[in-house]
Amino acid sequence: MKPKQLKEVIKSEYKKCAQDPAYFMKKYCMVQHPIKGKVPFHLWAYQEESLKTFEEHRFNIILKARQLGLSTLSAGYSLWMMTFHQDKNILVIATKQDTAKNLVTKVRVMHANLPSWLKQKCTEDNKLSLRYNNGSQIKAVSSGEDSGRSEALSLLILDEAAFIDKIEPIWAAASQTLSTGGQCIALSTPNGIGNWFHKTWVGAEDGTNDWNFIRLHWNLHPERDDEWREEQNRLLGPSLAAQECDCDFLTSGQTVIDGVILEEYKQTHVTEPLEKRGVDSNLWIWQPANYTKDYVLSADVSRGDGSDYSAFHIMEIETMEQVAEYKGKISTKDFGNLCVNTATEYNNALLVVENNNIGWATLQQCIDRGYENLFYTSKDLKYVDTEHQMSNRYRVSDRNMVAGFSMTMKTRPLVIAKLEEYFREKSVIVRSNRLIDELFVFIYNNNKAEAMQGYNDDLVMSFALTLWVRDTALRLRNEGIELTKRTLSGVASQMLPQTPTNKTNSWEMEVGPNGEKESLDWLIN
Repeated sequence: MKPKQLKEVIKSEYKKCAQDPAYFMKKYCMVQHPIKGKVPFHLWAYQEESLKTFEEHRFNIILKARQLGLSTLSAGYSLWMMTFHQDKNILVIATKQDTAKNLVTKVRVMHANLPSWLKQKCTEDNKLSLRYNNGSQIKAVSSGEDSGRSEALSLLILDEAAFIDKIEPIWAAASQTLSTGGQCIALSTPNGIGNWFHKTWVGAEDGTNDWNFIRLHWNLHPERDDEWREEQNRLLGPSLAAQECDCDFLTSGQTVIDGVILEEYKQTHVTEPLEKRGVDSNLWIWQPANYTKDYVLSADVSRGDGSDYSAFHIMEIETMEQVAEYKGKISTKDFGNLCVNTATEYNNALLVVENNNIGWATLQQCIDRGYENLFYTSKDLKYVDTEHQMSNRYRVSDRNMVAGFSMTMKTRPLVIAKLEEYFREKSVIVRSNRLIDELFVFIYNNNKAEAMQGYNDDLVMSFALTLWVRDTALRLRNEGIELTKRTLSGVASQMLPQTPTNKTNSWEMEVGPNGEKESLDWLIN
């Protein structure tokens, strides 16, 4: 081929690549195969369809099965944008820097294997970034509240977005940098319900936000069949396989309470309260106080830094039904007064207040108000059972007893275990959608049960505490009833005359002038 002809062919090919990213990737991009090494980037049909949406929509959220090559597709799209456009600024954010770096590495591999007439000259090329002399660049960072805050972005890629810590402030900051027309691709397998990725996905499906949604099921891959899916069940287990392959939000995530159970509760138990009280309307009432029933009120006091809430629940002891709930930002003194007033209203409910940190200020208000049915904890930490903790709860003078509940490294796992047990058995009745929403983001993080980053667990912990003390409260209630019965029986027996066992103990009275006596035994026989 003559130089002039070659020049025209290159010019034509360059134009085709610039106009069609799919053509560019399929014909000139190489990818690293784990077994075969470097191979041409063959796009499957679902990848080409996804690529079209990248061009048509600014914000794309992708709910995907594992190993469908969407990260690689995002890398190819990034390379195309950098190659054929000037001054494009692309940022990749993932939960770990290595994860974000992997996507940049895919871009670097593709770049390195381009023909010379397509390859832009580099001014920077390292593991975390690639910069061209046309001003376009891509770089990788780990998640952090300041990620993407300081620079205008042409494209933001959120890789495994459902697993990124602090993604709410990240998106709040980055979305401002995209305001001049930048794009965002958020892709992930599911990781539970209630987090940013899930809420954004639901909003996209409902049409209540500006995101375009793409769902990529495992069977879209032409090399996968039912036998492959069954193998994933064996390798991963049914729950994880449903998450990784079927894009199932309900079975995904390491939530303390199974998502399927929570969804069932939301559909069958949750109701609107009969009444919302207070200036903030945050005291929700489902059942008014019944003076024939016994209740327990358990409270979690906010730290006071404005990041969390004070919360309490009221449960009817016998039926384990949630009858009232509070969640709001309130001073410790006012919260103490609210606890006492509400507990008094509910038949002098057993009042349980966590005594950690600022909880003492609320407890002191309860003590100053003279509330008698207050929970006390044993200072002897070798005892963690509520029976021991509650056995001397009224002996305020006992130096081994301290007001409130002590949440320690020993008691916390037991409290959480009680929560999980009751929900697994579906024996507790929950009315609050606020509580269920918190439970959807209450997860095991490094074997510790806590709220996902950016969420609160105030209602969860106060409800778990309610369940923890409920069993003992019920037992003490029943013991009190039996004690009352025995006491009343004893009093009654002392008030009645006893049947005589012989004549010397018989009842007599003088009836004649000479001391004659008449028996009165007939009165008691």
